[in-house]
Amino acid sequence: MRAARLIKMVLLLQSRPAMTAAELARELEVSERTVTRDAQALSEAGVPVYADRGRAGGYRLIGGYRTRLTGLARTEAEALFLSGVPGALREMGLEDVASAARLKVSAALLPSLRDAPRTAAQRFHMDAPAWFREPETPALLPVIAEAVWDDRRVTARYRRDGTEVERALEPYGLVLKAGVWYLCARIPEAGAFRTYRMDRFTAAEPSQTRFDRDEEFDLPGHWAEQAERFARSILRAEVTVRLSAEGMRRLPYAVDPVSVRDATPVAGAADDDGWVTLTLRVESEEVAHTQLTALGPEVQVLAPQALRARFALDARRLAALYSCP
Repeated sequence: MRAARLIKMVLLLQSRPAMTAAELARELEVSERTVTRDAQALSEAGVPVYADRGRAGGYRLIGGYRTRLTGLARTEAEALFLSGVPGALREMGLEDVASAARLKVSAALLPSLRDAPRTAAQRFHMDAPAWFREPETPALLPVIAEAVWDDRRVTARYRRDGTEVERALEPYGLVLKAGVWYLCARIPEAGAFRTYRMDRFTAAEPSQTRFDRDEEFDLPGHWAEQAERFARSILRAEVTVRLSAEGMRRLPYAVDPVSVRDATPVAGAADDDGWVTLTLRVESEEVAHTQLTALGPEVQVLAPQALRARFALDARRLAALYSCP
């Protein structure tokens, strides 16, 4: 533990001209007294750490000293590519690995480039979770993530249709979609790929056996295909609507984008009032009622009749509410 801290201290001092004891203590998560002892230990070991006294003082390395400890380990290099998603790294148990990788890169940069990590961080940030809800980290995510990195088979139990199912899986990749984690895995006996929600796993036991990864497997492509297939599979009903120009503009934000992409090219031309009639595939009339309500007076439901009647009732209730003084 102390050896790792001493290495990190050297890398910190190598990446910056100087650091105060307070700054080092904060980065290393220790007391300033411990920083003083560690600096003394490094000096005794031959690392030229120099302490400037006074209010503006601090620690620095003398004579352009550079450590040879900046080589990236494989896991550090892999984690570095995910460093734009700090929450995801933390949930997978890779935050410390990514931190070490970034520190090694910073220490290896030329002095003129050492502000690159800070300037980049101030310009680009990825916030994966959806709005208006706090995502829950699946308890088994770190276990599965480790198996994904090591290409190890996993015996997992998960909830499906009210029962628990046990299955051997080859975990190929993890996907974070709007704050929800999914596992893309291959079923060895079937040779088929499946996608599982991580929060439905109740147990996971990594095996000592590694599997041979299909090098042609493309995680982003697989996910896009699965997402499209899922979206289409739940669109089992149809509604016919008229939409104003504003309604057409807002439609992709109200209903499933897959439905909009399918319906728009085959829609007729706008009528004399500038309204467009199209048929949308929806999950159900209940879902369509909720989604289309968001468009307010920019949409008119033509069919089915039961849904049209619901909107007519909504309109009468609204008129009654707003006719009151």
